[in-house]
Amino acid sequence: MTTQATLEAIPAHVPPELVGSFNFYTSEQMVPTPLGDPQAATSTLHSGPPVFYAPNNTRNGEGTWVVVRAEDQRKVLQDGITFSSNRRLFASALGEDWPLIPLEIDPPDHAKWRSLLNPLLSPKRVVALEPAVRERAEFLIEGIKSRGNECEIMNEFCFPFAVSIFLQFLGIGNENLAMFVDWAMDLLHGAPDKRTAAARRFIAYLDDLQAERRKKPTDDFMSFVTQAQVDGRGMTEQEVRAMSVLLLIGGLDTVAAALGFDFYYLAQNPDQQALLRAEPARLVLAAEELLRAYPTVTPTRKATVDVVLNGAPIKAGDLVACPSMTANRDPAEFNDPDSIILDREDNRHVAFAYGVHRCLGSHLARREIVIGLEEWLARIGPFRIKEGTTPITHGGFVFGVHDLVLTWD
Repeated sequence: MTTQATLEAIPAHVPPELVGSFNFYTSEQMVPTPLGDPQAATSTLHSGPPVFYAPNNTRNGEGTWVVVRAEDQRKVLQDGITFSSNRRLFASALGEDWPLIPLEIDPPDHAKWRSLLNPLLSPKRVVALEPAVRERAEFLIEGIKSRGNECEIMNEFCFPFAVSIFLQFLGIGNENLAMFVDWAMDLLHGAPDKRTAAARRFIAYLDDLQAERRKKPTDDFMSFVTQAQVDGRGMTEQEVRAMSVLLLIGGLDTVAAALGFDFYYLAQNPDQQALLRAEPARLVLAAEELLRAYPTVTPTRKATVDVVLNGAPIKAGDLVACPSMTANRDPAEFNDPDSIILDREDNRHVAFAYGVHRCLGSHLARREIVIGLEEWLARIGPFRIKEGTTPITHGGFVFGVHDLVLTWD
């Protein structure tokens, strides 16, 4: 139902017929929902206009245009001049004003920062990290097994796994794992005051680590960026902080959420679970299909000029959301897009976005997901959702699942 407050939140240049009722935060399957499927819910948007306006469609209540089709999303995400990513969301939540690097740096300056980081997250570097990733998965899973035959997998595996890999990459020991998991949960899912407090704790910790690595560099990310040269000079303390915070955010919630949806699907589909156990070589393709079916992020940009996109009159300053969920369920891009086909090939999904800001950590994220699934299936028997429990899914800035209690014989 459209309320008076909703009507007042709609800019005058938005045609009434392009105002949509679907909202990635408040629509029925986007709020915490028992046994929901928020990605499938977004698939219904393909029956409506290709671009529509959704009031109150951000965490802080701003309205956005929603770009439904993959082709139109490519136009937005590949044009970093017309559609800026410089929103300074993290800093503004702290009452500060600095961009995350390189995500909130627009072309052409973006390129120098991206090229600096590319070697750190290249396929070759990920191969070197793989033994440590596998060792961490093994350690966590064996700990779970030692406690019995059930677990709440998000808190006991998905988040600790993702956070521990981030800590190793950054150059921090796993003795801080529990503390970082608590901070991450507050930052990503807490009330506004908890999010702000957690953000300040992270920044203080990263600043201390930066100061230490400037004095005594080692072989880790923080040492690299404190010693790196940009435009013939060293990086400032603020630039190192902005880059570290981005890697923190990108490395925590998205990988854990993706793994959570994978386990959620496999727990409900024992035949597919059995197939992957019998033929583990299928896991690489299967992980790509699950990334397509259950993407978690909605890249959002700000228009810098007036532009018309597939009939939508977008004005300078408007926010433009490109949900990976609708692109990945686009019938113009994928045959039978609402079916999960674990051996789907030529899978050009956009779980890691498009364009100049395509996820820097995609190679590492892929290996984390595949290794996590490999080790779980190799070490844990056929699993299912525990009777009497109800997983909860949600939409929003990052789609996710929680209260996912698995049991096995």
